[in-house]
Amino acid sequence: MSKPVKRVLLTNDDGWRGPGFQVLEEIAREIAEEVWLVSPDLDQSGVSMSISVHHPLRVHQFEERRFSVSGTPSDCILLGVAELLPAKPDLILSGVNRGANISDSVAYSGTIGGALTGTLLGIPAIALSQAYHSTNPVHWETSRQYGAQLVRELLERGWPEDCAMNINFPALAPEDVRGVAICRPQRGSIGGVKIERREDTRGVPYYWLGFKRQSERIIGRETDVGALRDGLIALSPVRFERGIADSWHIDTDQLSDRLGINTDDRDDVPASEPSIDH
Repeated sequence: MSKPVKRVLLTNDDGWRGPGFQVLEEIAREIAEEVWLVSPDLDQSGVSMSISVHHPLRVHQFEERRFSVSGTPSDCILLGVAELLPAKPDLILSGVNRGANISDSVAYSGTIGGALTGTLLGIPAIALSQAYHSTNPVHWETSRQYGAQLVRELLERGWPEDCAMNINFPALAPEDVRGVAICRPQRGSIGGVKIERREDTRGVPYYWLGFKRQSERIIGRETDVGALRDGLIALSPVRFERGIADSWHIDTDQLSDRLGINTDDRDDVPASEPSIDH
């Protein structure tokens, strides 16, 4: 079978040693002629799209086309595209994450952050995650069996350029998967913040942060949680920014007046320099 992709760039947020990254490489080798790995050297779960601006990045090449980076998934994508690869990749794959990236957790996911960084660079990107139950082994064979063909099908059909595709495989053996659903993340699975306070050997406090989960409140097959609960592979296109201007309006002239801003001569003001430092 021919391979639809010339060059693919892989990253994740679990670190390059994780079993999910091995599954991702197997998937990539089925669909791409060149497979490049640029992954964090340590677990970077929860970093979203953050980049390292307060310390330098160290890169270690441990095999041909395989690099580890002392940074985040987004660092890996930026370094890979701008420095480490000989040319821009045709596709970015991020994952396969150990655990689902669904509902509220989408905003925090380093796996999805890596994919969205690719989208901002104009590169098609897909995040892949394998759901599991803590009392059972992770069904890596499910994402392994369906991953490559699913990526092929998505590439053939396409998706909006301003979206990354978020794929979640259900916590089932391959033969028990019941189908595929296009769905969306849904707010409501975070029920609060969980903070564990500890003290070091000098009595100085430190804290572990986490969330209280309540995913049972999210229902409906149109949601990613509901689709996984029904044994379906959940496909969710996600965007970096989601404009709400079509559904939310206020009177901006009235607001300007309340702020004491004179808008009478607004149309006569020349455009400012478009370059903004940030």
